[in-house]
Amino acid sequence: EFRRVLFRSLRRGSSVVIEAPPGAGKTTRVPPALLPLVKGQMLVLEPRRLAARLAARRVASELQERVGETVGYQVRFEDVGGPRTRVRFVTEGVLTRRFLDDPQLAGVGAVILDEFHERHLDGDLALALLRRLQKTTRPDLLLVVMSATLNAGPISCFLGGSPMLRSEGRLYHLRTEYTPHSASLLEEQVASAVEKLGEDLDGDVLVFLPGAAEIRRASRALQNLAARNSLLVVPLHGDLSPAEQDRAILPTAQRKVILSTNVAESSVTIEGVTAVIDSGLARVAADSPWTGLPSLDVRRISQASAIQRAGRAGRTAPGRVIRLYTAEDF
Repeated sequence: EFRRVLFRSLRRGSSVVIEAPPGAGKTTRVPPALLPLVKGQMLVLEPRRLAARLAARRVASELQERVGETVGYQVRFEDVGGPRTRVRFVTEGVLTRRFLDDPQLAGVGAVILDEFHERHLDGDLALALLRRLQKTTRPDLLLVVMSATLNAGPISCFLGGSPMLRSEGRLYHLRTEYTPHSASLLEEQVASAVEKLGEDLDGDVLVFLPGAAEIRRASRALQNLAARNSLLVVPLHGDLSPAEQDRAILPTAQRKVILSTNVAESSVTIEGVTAVIDSGLARVAADSPWTGLPSLDVRRISQASAIQRAGRAGRTAPGRVIRLYTAEDF
């Protein structure tokens, strides 16, 4: 039914905005569903390299193909695809570079902007350039904007009143717990939260931390607990090799504690996760107005990000969320 409505909307106009909760299948189901409607190649814009790689791999496996055949991806320093590739997952910087080389996007029939609620500068720039291209020389270009938590109304208005489609998806019951203020180090709070989950938890634990340094410290703090409870503690962030990322994402016989940055917040659901521990923090790129130099600052996340993170625990079974901050902070 959703596919039929989506087709009807895109035949009537050239743009559509899709709202669906985390894990509803936006990233992996919409691109292949649109293939019969698209002439040429389809670009799917992802906010992170890890998300682009994982999404391409998942869609290719559902088509029972290898990555690089019908479905491929292109991120910085890595291009997996060929002459038969029709769906290409790309990062925002790659699309900007392609616009510079080919402002008309020749051979591209559709562009999907995924996880648009994250609102990066490159994503906003891509939407503006794509809309201008639609209104001038490429009225045939199909444009789909997908979001989990962003209000779709202003985007629809910017796209000339394009249709807004909403899918509720399926989210299992989530039990959310808040943590009182603590003077303990972040890694000690994480270890206490993992211990609090107990042995009755049937599934993996996904822990959101600001960056790789915090992940390393939390991994050391969890060593004794992991040894006692036969837990596998694995990191997940953008600087790891694809093999190391696969170790965190692919199912294992042993229960896992996945220590992740916000790369796991969106785009692809990690199978088997039934509990989330949210530090409420993220490392964000910023520029100092005093020095003009770039920096990475640890900041509180938004409510939308907190909801995204919590949703990772309720995709395949009832889940539990422990937020390492108070309800008032939320």
